[in-house]
Amino acid sequence: MHVTSLGFRTDLALLELGGSVVEDRDDYLVVRTPHNPTFWWGNFLLLPAPPPPDDTPQWLATFASAFPEARHLAFGFDGVDGTVGDLAGFAAAGLSVEASTVMTAQDVHPPDRPNEAATCRVLSSDDDWSQQIELRIACNDSDPDDAAHRTFATAHTNTMRALMAAGHGAWFGAFVDGRLLCSMGLFSTAPGVARFQFVETHPEARRQGLATTLVHYASMYGFDELRAHTLVMVADPEYSAIRIYRTVGFTGTQTQLQADRAPLRPSGESAG
Repeated sequence: MHVTSLGFRTDLALLELGGSVVEDRDDYLVVRTPHNPTFWWGNFLLLPAPPPPDDTPQWLATFASAFPEARHLAFGFDGVDGTVGDLAGFAAAGLSVEASTVMTAQDVHPPDRPNEAATCRVLSSDDDWSQQIELRIACNDSDPDDAAHRTFATAHTNTMRALMAAGHGAWFGAFVDGRLLCSMGLFSTAPGVARFQFVETHPEARRQGLATTLVHYASMYGFDELRAHTLVMVADPEYSAIRIYRTVGFTGTQTQLQADRAPLRPSGESAG
């Protein structure tokens, strides 16, 4: 299956660099991340386009067959445009549906109000990476104490550290008084193309210019060190963070459609 979406194409390239397996079933892809089975978007189906609503039960069964142990559901839909209305069948089945904006930049400029108190640099020490895991936990707004999220965050951080060690890119942090308050990754996915990963700011440090400052810093690394001519990131058009990317020079170029459902708790398990 040929993938046209820049968002999913860079997603798949990063996943494969990190050890994920992509199985081509001709009319769809099965993406598996055996070392991190709780990673929803490392274990999903990528369909060539949103199917008719009546086909949704068939695709739910296909997912269950491909991932019999999974407690989540995750589907991506190839293409460069569309709306959440195209995923009505999945919404009716109880999944969350999203139309994210794929943003690109061939040049960036400094933010109007950079955070001058922060030190922006590449993560390097064991302590840096330990702080990265804790930052990811703190940014899990739905449940920062969730054990499954800690398992995912630890495995994902270890994968990103390995990608950096292999020379595919870097993970960046904005530190204030030695504390990691904002971070993101940037990795090469094809000659001249680099993809951002997980732009996150600690809940206690938001709206202080940390993300815009760090996005600009990392972008310059991408152009200068990774020799990228196009930087790619995917953002929720309804979330305020998208303004961060626009203020330093990113523009929306495509739409990425996806549907997912959080892991179901076994019968009798408390949600509290």
